[in-house]
Amino acid sequence: MAKIIYTHTDEAPMLATYSFLPIVAAYAKTAGVEVETRDISLAGRIISQFPERLTEEQRLDDALAELGELATKPEANIIKLPNISASIPQLKAAIKELQDKGYDLPAYPENPQSDEEKATRAKYDKVKGSAVNPVLREGNSDRRAPGAVKNYAKSHPHSMGAWSADSRTNVATMDADDFRHNEKSVVVAADDTLRIEHTAADGTVTVLKDELKVLAGEVLDATVMRVGALNEFLTAQVARAKADDVLFSVHLKATMMKVSDPIIFGHVVRAFFPKTFAAYGDALAAAGLSPNDGLGGIMGGIGSLADADAIKASFEAELADGPALAMVDSDKGITNLHVPSDVIVDASMPAMIRTSGHMWGPDGNEADTLAVIPDSSYAGIYQAVIDDCRAHGAFDPSTMGSVPNVGLMAKAAEEYGSHDKTFEATADGTIAIVASNGDELLSHTVQTGDIWRACQTKDASIQDWVKLAVTRARATGTPAIFWLDETRAHDANLIQKVQAYLPQHDTAGLDITIAAPADACATSIERIRRGEDTISVTGNVLRDYNTDLFPILELGTSAKMLSIVPLMNGGGLFETGAGGSAPKHVQQLVKENYLRWDSLGEFFALAASLEHLAGYDDNARARILGDTLDRATETFLNEDRSPGRRLGTIDNRGSHFYLGLYWAEELAKQTEDADLAAAFAALAGTLRENESTIVEELNAVQGSPADIGGYYEPDDALAEKVMRPSATLNEAIASL
Repeated sequence: MAKIIYTHTDEAPMLATYSFLPIVAAYAKTAGVEVETRDISLAGRIISQFPERLTEEQRLDDALAELGELATKPEANIIKLPNISASIPQLKAAIKELQDKGYDLPAYPENPQSDEEKATRAKYDKVKGSAVNPVLREGNSDRRAPGAVKNYAKSHPHSMGAWSADSRTNVATMDADDFRHNEKSVVVAADDTLRIEHTAADGTVTVLKDELKVLAGEVLDATVMRVGALNEFLTAQVARAKADDVLFSVHLKATMMKVSDPIIFGHVVRAFFPKTFAAYGDALAAAGLSPNDGLGGIMGGIGSLADADAIKASFEAELADGPALAMVDSDKGITNLHVPSDVIVDASMPAMIRTSGHMWGPDGNEADTLAVIPDSSYAGIYQAVIDDCRAHGAFDPSTMGSVPNVGLMAKAAEEYGSHDKTFEATADGTIAIVASNGDELLSHTVQTGDIWRACQTKDASIQDWVKLAVTRARATGTPAIFWLDETRAHDANLIQKVQAYLPQHDTAGLDITIAAPADACATSIERIRRGEDTISVTGNVLRDYNTDLFPILELGTSAKMLSIVPLMNGGGLFETGAGGSAPKHVQQLVKENYLRWDSLGEFFALAASLEHLAGYDDNARARILGDTLDRATETFLNEDRSPGRRLGTIDNRGSHFYLGLYWAEELAKQTEDADLAAAFAALAGTLRENESTIVEELNAVQGSPADIGGYYEPDDALAEKVMRPSATLNEAIASL
């Protein structure tokens, strides 16, 4: 039997799975398609690392490793929902929840000393940050707004905040000594096994990473952010925000850039509270309270310190004396600096731009903002959009064009600041990448605290990326721009490869160009104001940024994108949108049994998965299921059956019912397979006849607290009970 693997992930997407997956499995079975799940949730990934400490009933297989292997095979068909890219505070919270449930898990070692602590830390480091995506993404990314979604956005434009020509909102970024300006890059000549070494001023050599395997033709980079320059820059921006009377905010990626960006975040916290850290920094460090974990972690942990009251008063005095700080939740006093994973650049910057260039201030009002993005590699794209909005006003979703993306990410391409090649220098000296014959390939001088990172981009990934860009440009007739900067070391090597590989494809009549990111962004937004589309062909980080920036402006959300990863060995990975608002949705569900999460991206991913399976397996019924699901989703949008925003309207569970109803009706109407039509005619009739009863049963549970048995590891029985409250709907689906 053909298989679709559905991932069990985290937070709101995972809760929605309890409601939607029974419908998916029942419908797919009529085409001989089995739907299986694999647990790649944060809790599941933690549990899988420690089988020796757990009971037989508690143990879980390493589902992520299994799916990583499957992704290299032609039969792969994986639907991947958003998962937690865990920051340290999230990882610690998940560990505590599991410990409280009886799992014998070790605490997260902040400063591992013993071999056992180092081994434990290594296991947890495999779990934190963007641990899932690089494993599964054995192909490059094709992300675009489905036609039905784009048409709906034009007919029902979402709200856009007005822009003023005198807006004082701007981006602040470094102009020297950051990752962008210190980057060095080389194209590897032959297969080799390298090592990364730190050589101290006294000649002591420490191997930071051994057994770094490289392949001929791949692009290898290294760079360093000098923390002295970083701290000077941050101090200046705090002063600038106060002088300009705008909110101060920092925008990082402490989830994907799980090693580098929490460190940078810690420097921002120190720069905002210099007097407090000068006076109490040693005491906080001794108590294990790190600015890298945010102000929230510090304030939550100072109660046991002798100087707790004085430390709290010092933080409050500097908050009052400094510039107004952008807020995550002004009602609860949660600032931009409370938790490193609360403000993620790819989601926070588009949201700010959509809202008149404003963020929320401590007074509960919107205000112009200084958006601090320390590394200048891509900060210019946001300044380009801000400058355009200041000059021309807000975008109009009813007329604007689209910017789909072809993203380079196969085989962990351009995984900056994330994995096992990012280090904080522990002593002055040099850090170098050394070939097996002893030659230095790349080298930087470093001072204590500098952040050094390297990354790899396989040549095969680049070739596939160029091929996918040409394929999309040919399929759509849309101009495509490679967002590459010839003055940046890494991009210069990519440009040479793009120029070498483009002639291997039929590009006759296609408009394919190369431009630096800020210039490419300016061209793209000029075109979307005219209602024209432009494909952005980007590296991995810009793939992440652009597939939030443009969808949030065009559609109001990035959760409604079609995200296909044609795997390099023939399989398919189908992603279902972003998960940035998932935590708030879970909190609302627990408080009042209402889940606002929108599964629309899942509907599109499932249709694409069925279409792919139909081609791979020559399964005509799977193709019919995919085609009818697309038509049902268009009806779903036109009938406005997405989750509402207030109690008493349908939530995520009601939206699943209506999708199931419209899908059954489309299957009953199709004429290609009479037996399939007959099977669904009965179900469609039952669902339509009982529509009011089902909606009433779904809505009746709203307004009271819901017990799901855990945030990171819900209890299956409790979660299913909460997410499937309509007996009438459940019986109808079971009857199929």
